[in-house]
Amino acid sequence: MTITEDTRSALGLAQIQTLAAPDMAAVDALIRRRLSSDVVLINQIADHIISAGGKRLRPMLVMLAGHAVGQAGPEHHQLAAIIEFIHTSTLLHDDVVDESSLRRGRSTANALWGNAPSVLVGDFLYSRSFQLMVELDRMPVMQILADTTNRIAEGEVLQLLHVHNPDTDEAAYLRVIERKTAVLFAAGTRLGALASGVDEATQQAMYDYGMHLGYAFQIADDVLDYSANADELGKNLGDDLAEGKATLPLIHAMAHSDETTRERLREIVQNGDASAMPEVLAAIHATGGLEYSRQRAEEYAAAAERALDGLADNEAVAALRGLARYAVQRSH
Repeated sequence: MTITEDTRSALGLAQIQTLAAPDMAAVDALIRRRLSSDVVLINQIADHIISAGGKRLRPMLVMLAGHAVGQAGPEHHQLAAIIEFIHTSTLLHDDVVDESSLRRGRSTANALWGNAPSVLVGDFLYSRSFQLMVELDRMPVMQILADTTNRIAEGEVLQLLHVHNPDTDEAAYLRVIERKTAVLFAAGTRLGALASGVDEATQQAMYDYGMHLGYAFQIADDVLDYSANADELGKNLGDDLAEGKATLPLIHAMAHSDETTRERLREIVQNGDASAMPEVLAAIHATGGLEYSRQRAEEYAAAAERALDGLADNEAVAALRGLARYAVQRSH
């Protein structure tokens, strides 16, 4: 990747995808090659969720982080595939736990094949990711990924404890985001730097970037659940509400509403009452919940960009800056 003339530029998403395209083609080929099993149902379910599209943001971060601090090659491709397998397995498990029927505008695997096959294929993807890890035979890589998958599992359980819990506050919400979303972003960017052979301080900067980006991305995602166009979003609006999840826009509304409204919102969360969406939206708008949540997402995005300040600027760094901005500006 070549040095750009504008040393502080941030690329747009289309430019980022073009820049990353050769690497992502190699990662995609590796993913498809290593997905294969002689168990037909595994192939069917794995192919369904992998071919559903999406931006492949997490494996892309591995590649961009590697190029941002040095050279990137086959080891990065394998690390990117590992990160995507872990992410995909969590999606399969999430959709079962959340009883979701729609993801990225398509029926979920559990809606098509049932809960048991979805969970078991999720387990297959987890174990396949560990096979790929062992092939690399690098203890620091295995340590990072083992710790990361453990924290993700903790996040899943932590989120479960907050379902239908109207006492979930912003601090508790952020703890769930850290484990469920941000740690995998951070693992990807740290591993990209590690595989490029840079020092611990640079690895830490890339880790910090990924962690802040993960927070920004998830908070922005939760804003979209109350503000996006359902067709663009690729899932049903109000899914979080129906699942009894109090995300930041609603948490803010409950903290800043009058007592009558607050009690009504608590009741809605406890019951997972999606039919009450108009009431919830009214309270969120009245308290500035969307604006507050967007501001918090933007603060994390800005922190992600600051983590890059010590790096020599190149196209990959500009792409990482662009992803921080994209995270909070997207419509789906």
